Amino acid sequence: MRCPYCNFSDNKVIDSRPSDDDSTIRRRRECCNCGERFTTYERVELMPLMVIKKDGSRQPFDREKLIAGIMKSCEKRPVTTAQIEEIVHTIEQSEGNKLRREIPSFEIGELVLEQLRGIDEVAYIRFASVYREFADVSSFLEELGGLFKAGADNI
Repeated sequence: MRCPYCNFSDNKVIDSRPSDDDSTIRRRRECCNCGERFTTYERVELMPLMVIKKDGSRQPFDREKLIAGIMKSCEKRPVTTAQIEEIVHTIEQSEGNKLRREIPSFEIGELVLEQLRGIDEVAYIRFASVYREFADVSSFLEELGGLFKAGADNI
């Protein structure tokens, strides 16, 4: 494991603990060169989940890519990294429990939107605008209308 600060390959584990659901192990590490500390996660590698893209191509599910996309929609919003991790973890768990090895990308997008809607509506709209490829202001307003209607239904 290389240090993300100085790229040195020697480090020591300071603390290890299982995650809440025992699916991963969180390790705190300290670089033997620069002394900086960082966190790594260890999980069992299963047969990869394949994502079926809009053009029909397939690629392995990339957890980091999904986290990066969600983080962009949550920039400058009161959404914690832990909440984003939980969204991705929930998606991974739900799909793993279905015992499917392939999932269309639109299903992943809908799952993210479902989770974001309950956390932060602005992040939800940001993610939806990219995911649903809003072509103009009217499609943006249409999505906002659906959000308002859902909010009124919950009152």
